[in-house]
Amino acid sequence: MVINWYGEGCFKIQTGGLSLLTDPFESGTGLTPPRGKVEVTVKTLTPWPIKNDAEPESRVISGAGEYEAQGVIIEGFGLPKESSEKFLKTVYKAVAEEITIGLLGHISEELTPEALDALRDSHIIVLPAGGRPFINQEAAAKLIKQLNPKIILASFFKVPGLKRGGSDWKLLAEELGQKAEVLEKLTIRRKEITEQKGVRFVTLSI
Repeated sequence: MVINWYGEGCFKIQTGGLSLLTDPFESGTGLTPPRGKVEVTVKTLTPWPIKNDAEPESRVISGAGEYEAQGVIIEGFGLPKESSEKFLKTVYKAVAEEITIGLLGHISEELTPEALDALRDSHIIVLPAGGRPFINQEAAAKLIKQLNPKIILASFFKVPGLKRGGSDWKLLAEELGQKAEVLEKLTIRRKEITEQKGVRFVTLSI
């Protein structure tokens, strides 16, 4: 499995012959949007009612429910307290190559009990590391300890060119007492995760 990052909450997860993209963004962010074909797009924040604006050949996953795409199993859990009549927030559990990934997307508060139970002990947890308007670093650190992942993968933190405000990922690392590995991409196998000692805090470069 190979994971690349484009900024904000946008990751490309390549597993087998499938490319899965999370939370693509527009150029108005100040960052360069992802390019190229993907088979599946997962959105953790979407306008309500849901509209499919992706390319015809790309499948879009939005909202709570169970999904399957080329052997990748995805389960969505709604965040009703963070959703409104205009938009819907969802977190996901994705399983590929026997690796479980928790995609916490745009989360700004605690998980629901159902989502917390489903995502506990995930191999990889992807969550905002740059604080407001998303979950603050103190609450994020508390949540990570509840979820007990092997790898923490940072999203939504301040990078050069990003127009919106935000903090550095280092504040979350300090809360956790962790030193981050800064990588161009994350390449991981199930065997490596099971043999891993301790927790890895990973940030990817654009």
